[in-house]
Amino acid sequence: MKATLEGLLHTAVKNLSGTLLPSSAADESIDVERTRDIAHGDYACNVAMRHAKAAKRNPRDLASAIIEAIPANDLIRKVEIAGPGFINFHLHDSAFHAELETILRLADRYGTNTSGKGEKVLVEFVSANPTGPLHVGHGRQAAFGATLSALLSASGYDVTREYYVNDAGRQMDILTLSVWLRYLTAHGQDIEFPSNGYRGDYVHDLADALTTAHGTSLMATHAQVTNDIPPDEPQGGDKELHVDALIDRMRALLGDDGFLKVLELSLAAMIDSIRKGLADFGVVFERWFSERALGTDGAIDRALARLQAQGRLYVKDGATWFRATEFGDEKDRVVVRENGVKTYFASDIAYHLDKRERGFERLLDVLGADHHGYVARVRAGLEAMGEPGQSLEVCLIQFVNLYRGTEKVPMGKREGQFVTLQQLRDEVGSDACRFFYLMRSHDQALDFDLELAKSRSSENPVYYVQYAYARGQSVFRQIIDRGYAYEETSGIQSLAKLSSSHERLLLSQLTRYPEVILAAAHNRSPHLLVTYLRELATQFHSAYNAGNETPESRFIVDDAAVRNARLCLVAASCQVLKNGLSLLGVSAPESM
Repeated sequence: MKATLEGLLHTAVKNLSGTLLPSSAADESIDVERTRDIAHGDYACNVAMRHAKAAKRNPRDLASAIIEAIPANDLIRKVEIAGPGFINFHLHDSAFHAELETILRLADRYGTNTSGKGEKVLVEFVSANPTGPLHVGHGRQAAFGATLSALLSASGYDVTREYYVNDAGRQMDILTLSVWLRYLTAHGQDIEFPSNGYRGDYVHDLADALTTAHGTSLMATHAQVTNDIPPDEPQGGDKELHVDALIDRMRALLGDDGFLKVLELSLAAMIDSIRKGLADFGVVFERWFSERALGTDGAIDRALARLQAQGRLYVKDGATWFRATEFGDEKDRVVVRENGVKTYFASDIAYHLDKRERGFERLLDVLGADHHGYVARVRAGLEAMGEPGQSLEVCLIQFVNLYRGTEKVPMGKREGQFVTLQQLRDEVGSDACRFFYLMRSHDQALDFDLELAKSRSSENPVYYVQYAYARGQSVFRQIIDRGYAYEETSGIQSLAKLSSSHERLLLSQLTRYPEVILAAAHNRSPHLLVTYLRELATQFHSAYNAGNETPESRFIVDDAAVRNARLCLVAASCQVLKNGLSLLGVSAPESM
């Protein structure tokens, strides 16, 4: 309905352009919005107010002229001018009845659209370092990325979901060292664990797995490991120098093959754990992309060669630099250090070039809030390599604050002080996790209330929405118990009997669903869908409760025509609730 009204207004503006309106008015977009108060109509538009200055006319006078130019349409019951020049549309009830019929006909396809026009989009999300289990912050990224991908797919985009495995670099080396030291300790070597190592219980589990796989073949003594190693931070030294020296000693003692055995076992176990945990959370990726593969298949070298060919690299102090400032970054970036090691940034731009070479038109990265400096430099790299910078889009996900009562739970992967996503799911369930993660905009910090998430009351928003669906399903069980049958065809033919204020408000709310899907996808804002479902549940509960207060408002009445019309309304409500919950990755239980 919204699109239809916008089309009618566009025709009116086009007919007036060049006379009452400037010619350019015909090319401008027109937005029709729902009114906040149904007494003011169903939709409103400020097009007259926007063009009044250029047209040199009073906005209300211009609104009157636009109304006169609107083509006739059976949807519209009345059009009026409100306030300083708003154009308000009052629609016939039949417009909402027709949309209700569309809901029933399209079922789980209701709300989908083709605005994406098949554009190929790669959504990369989570991509946490495989150095520990996923924590509650990663869970928010997972919920956001999965739901945004679903919204984009529902809006006609060709979406691929990808996890970038950071399996190269120093953090993997630190995990490898941490596992090996726990392995040595388990075999009787009393070695002080580095302050910069990974301390979680999962490291002990990996050490046990290392013993199972390799026995004692990777052993070394305390003296071999610690002699002549720079002191750690607690001893007045530098923790970074200390851990790097230990990594070098491990390589020297085990050789490249031995070091790789520990790394590969640790990496494989962590990736398997992450993959399973995400799958259990309803988050599945089409591809897991290895950072190390960028080096082995020459992708980094190809990216650097393209930058070199464009004259975008220079050498300074023995290192190779990228002229990032020429493309809006705050400073130039090192791509190859003086020791010949390629930087993380070189991997980042190579990875995004690879995405483009795979045919993706839009690169949508979902990253943690601490990556705010990432956008400008990667976009600069794309532009310098001849790729469109606007193809990269980054959604930064703000932090999650987890509370147990009034106590804030500390989280730090290195120290092993964190609540894993699995622990959170075990406590409150996946449905509550997915729903709560998406209740606020991703650019706002989220306080996750554990006690509220576990409660079975209307105060718990996910319970409240799911209960609306379960209530609707209970109506269809009740009609069987009462000896009736739901006759959809008869109900559709009798929709004119849906005349109460509760029914009208519920109908209006139901027909907003396609608009919400479009806006949530376009604005990268899954929380809009969560807000909508809560509002829809409120309207449904209101209509249901009205039947408890006044018998003539009940869904199940003796009059077959009225009963079937109301059952159509219940069926449509359940369908939209289920469709929306499905996009969120939340179940729609038949009973609660």
